[in-house]
Amino acid sequence: MKKILLLVIMITLGLTSMAQKKVLIEDKDQIIERAKAELDSAMVGPEGSIYLWAQKNPIKGEYIFDISIWEKGTVTSIYVVGSNNGTIDAQNRFRSFLMEFQFNFKMPKGKSYKFRHSFVFN
Repeated sequence: MKKILLLVIMITLGLTSMAQKKVLIEDKDQIIERAKAELDSAMVGPEGSIYLWAQKNPIKGEYIFDISIWEKGTVTSIYVVGSNNGTIDAQNRFRSFLMEFQFNFKMPKGKSYKFRHSFVFN
């Protein structure tokens, strides 16, 4: 019984260590390009996280944000630059959702980058 338990633990640890790790990107332009690409990809259905959120939350219009990210691909701040044909309520709900967005890459320690991105919902 102990051998089986030990075997299960070893297999579990092995699978966990084989899980895909986030890639480190060091160039500022590549980081911003990758972040924008991941956001655009998340807007596309049927599995994109932003697409799925928009299906559950009524939102229309264009929203333009300055987004700051740092180190492990976490969003640290979102500043609303503008919106067209959208409501403030929808803008604020979407902004709160984006604050939880996790990018699939890492950046150099202590580095933070800001970029502007627009989101269009029809």
